[in-house]
Amino acid sequence: MAPSQRVRLELPFVLPEVDGPHDQSVGRLVGLLAGRPGVEHVHIKTQEGSPPQLCLHYDPSRITVSRLRELVSAVGAQLTQKFAHYVGCAPVPLHSRSARLFSERLRQVPGVLEAEVSVTGRIRVEYERAGVARTKLEDLVRSLGTELTDGTSALAKGAVIPANEHFRGDAHHGEHQHARDHENDHDHDHERGPNERGGHDHAHEGKGGHAGHDHAHGGMFGEHTELIFAGIAGLCVLAGWLLERADSGPDWLTQALYVGAYFFGGYFTVKEAIENLLARRFEIDTLMLVAAAGAAALGNWAEGGLLLFLFSLGHSLEHFAMGRARRAIEALAKLAPETALRKLGEEVEEVPVASLAPGDVVLVKPNERLPADGVVIKGTSSVNQAPVTGESIPVDKSPVLNGKAAVAAFDRADAVNRVFAGTINGSGAMEVMVARLASQSTMARVVQMVAEAEAQRSPTQQFTDKFERIFVPVVLALVALLMLAFLVVDEPFSASFYRAMAVLVAASPCALAISVPSAVLSGVARAGRSGVLVKGGGPLENLGSLNSIAFDKTGTLTEGRPKLTDVVAASGVTEAELLAVVMAVESHSDHPLASALVKGGRDRLGQDAPALSADDVRGITGRGVQASVDGEIVHIAKPVLFSELDDGPLPPELADADNDLVHSGRTTMVVRKGTRFLGVIGVMDTPRASAPGVMAQLRELGIERLVMISGDNQQVADAVARTVGLTEARGDLMPEQKVETIKALRERHGKVAMVGDGVNDAPAMANATVGIAMGAAGSDVALEAADVALMSDDLSQLPFAVGLSRRTRRVIKQNLWVSLGVVAVLIPATIFGLNIGTAVLFHEGSTVLVVINALRLLAYRGVSGSNGDTATAAGSQKCDQQFSGACDADSTGA
Repeated sequence: MAPSQRVRLELPFVLPEVDGPHDQSVGRLVGLLAGRPGVEHVHIKTQEGSPPQLCLHYDPSRITVSRLRELVSAVGAQLTQKFAHYVGCAPVPLHSRSARLFSERLRQVPGVLEAEVSVTGRIRVEYERAGVARTKLEDLVRSLGTELTDGTSALAKGAVIPANEHFRGDAHHGEHQHARDHENDHDHDHERGPNERGGHDHAHEGKGGHAGHDHAHGGMFGEHTELIFAGIAGLCVLAGWLLERADSGPDWLTQALYVGAYFFGGYFTVKEAIENLLARRFEIDTLMLVAAAGAAALGNWAEGGLLLFLFSLGHSLEHFAMGRARRAIEALAKLAPETALRKLGEEVEEVPVASLAPGDVVLVKPNERLPADGVVIKGTSSVNQAPVTGESIPVDKSPVLNGKAAVAAFDRADAVNRVFAGTINGSGAMEVMVARLASQSTMARVVQMVAEAEAQRSPTQQFTDKFERIFVPVVLALVALLMLAFLVVDEPFSASFYRAMAVLVAASPCALAISVPSAVLSGVARAGRSGVLVKGGGPLENLGSLNSIAFDKTGTLTEGRPKLTDVVAASGVTEAELLAVVMAVESHSDHPLASALVKGGRDRLGQDAPALSADDVRGITGRGVQASVDGEIVHIAKPVLFSELDDGPLPPELADADNDLVHSGRTTMVVRKGTRFLGVIGVMDTPRASAPGVMAQLRELGIERLVMISGDNQQVADAVARTVGLTEARGDLMPEQKVETIKALRERHGKVAMVGDGVNDAPAMANATVGIAMGAAGSDVALEAADVALMSDDLSQLPFAVGLSRRTRRVIKQNLWVSLGVVAVLIPATIFGLNIGTAVLFHEGSTVLVVINALRLLAYRGVSGSNGDTATAAGSQKCDQQFSGACDADSTGA
């Protein structure tokens, strides 16, 4: 399938507790996808007698089926009944041309929608269950030393999880887990042993591969066979050249050394060239062989041997460099231990981590790695969460009161109770109740998503691929013309042929082929090591080029822990009556605002709180909540709701009280029971202390527009914006208006990023060029909805992510200038007489240079102060100075 082709998918979809296509959740699903870059049109098709179909028109060069699957599953839908998804890994990295050829061979299989193979050996395939010739896929994947499987995979010994194992339900209906049993019903055509789990199976390693990929398995000297062969070729060239210069020894010995250089230097190149020719492709490997053969035909054995030695050396160094980038990513997969101490009553037994199930209790000793995601039920300790979240300071952990309830709502569990697989326990022993299977842990999900990101091409890489497809035939045409130069220039054919071969070497875009993927993979690996999950080269490049970032307020720019600060009762109403009604209604919700109101009411009333009960509690989108208390309808909502209702506006005294609270930075809600207004309550969410410093760092990085979009009233939005240093604030926005705001920013300023929690903000994030989720560790929805996930709930990771993306983009530009610049200089130089040996030195030198330049990204340290220390100090001072009214309100709330 051509990458630029427009594709239409008609998919049966499943939403939990949704009766028909007119449900609000269906509209949310369509809204989530409709504005996504790369998605051209989304609609629901309904026909009598058949289930509704989700119809997607998209550009696969800009968005993949895998990404569509994640976005859709973020709101609870499933797209897996018709399509299968596979992520696997070859035992060792591949060369860029081998990876590209293998991708194309997979795409040619009928029924395959998308297929990508990265230079690190990652394989990603999206295929139609009913239409694909599965045996053909298995043969192709097995030729790289791995197995095709859609089954559950344990995160053990670097295994890659082939597919998401469950989805979370739409927030409108609560959370519902859907086991993907159909994923495993018919897709296992052969039995597996206990150690053959999924796509990272090494059973074939060292046996020699198919389809010309033997070198991927190492050969006789293991993984470094090609490097050793290149070294032998170099020694042969050097020895032959020294014998020739010294004019000592028999001629046959010199010739034998050059032939040895041809054999060892060209061994793997010949294998790839044969495979390319069988696939009817004329690749760089073939060009190099033609040039080397031409040099030998002219008697220039030394130059031909040098060409093959340096080309093979560049290949093997490229292979080594990609292996380093791959190991940096695979290190994540090795963080989780393989065994755990499971408690059964008072007994403790050591069991494989893969056998743990939700509800099991495991003992974690001091200084050991945690075996699973879960909640602490006994003991206290501090946990180093850097392997998952990138946080540099250990986080204190304490027991939860109800372990089973916390496990059931793990995404919403308090950070002080929640722990993750792969993190490191401190000095205290703890007992942890397991919340997720090993294959569903946050670490496993991150490893899976990083593996998928490796196998996705960036926009620049797509450009270089297209450029090569045009450039190589042009070079061949130029070489053919130069070979005929003897017809118009007074020189022998041998001189024209030599010049043509030199141009062939000079014009081969080897450095160009590896320049972009090496930088992207290094950037993705570096980000993952610091708790930032970047889903491929596209988001990485886009984040590095945009100059506008939009932020959600609650939980992003603020702490996300609102407090009840003000209670203003209407005339004839007591504070106790007002708070009793509020507590009765809000106790039915798990929204953070509702929890704050209930907690604040209990703190104020203590044991004197009247006992009331509420029925028929329902949300009013973007406005508040409605319920029935003592047979009367109760509204707890924004003041604007009462101007929209027909039964009377806000009384003047309450309107004045509301205005006073709003101007002091509070978020306000009016309470009415029946026809009686009971009063106004004010809550406040404190800005994050690190936010002002983070905004300053983003401006240093070149971000010109820092925009807050919020559902709170404009005065509250303006107060927070002034405090943290934003350039613009937009309040009073309904969820659909947030989406429209993001679209307007994109139209006006080009690329724009949206930062939120990835749950309530999913539609707005999906419509941004880059969606960034904060606090994604432990949240499936945030991981799925975001293009970039900040694993910790720490805003100071954002400048690091932006800075790394900008550095990566600069490295990509540098690599392109080097690779194209060397070609541009060498072509005319060789036409005017530069010999093959010098051309080879510059040609292969540029390949090594761009790879080394890309690997520098693995050492990226971030902008000054991006660890959050500077941001925290600056933020605290600014909060004291500019938000004193709001800060003071914190102390008066209880």
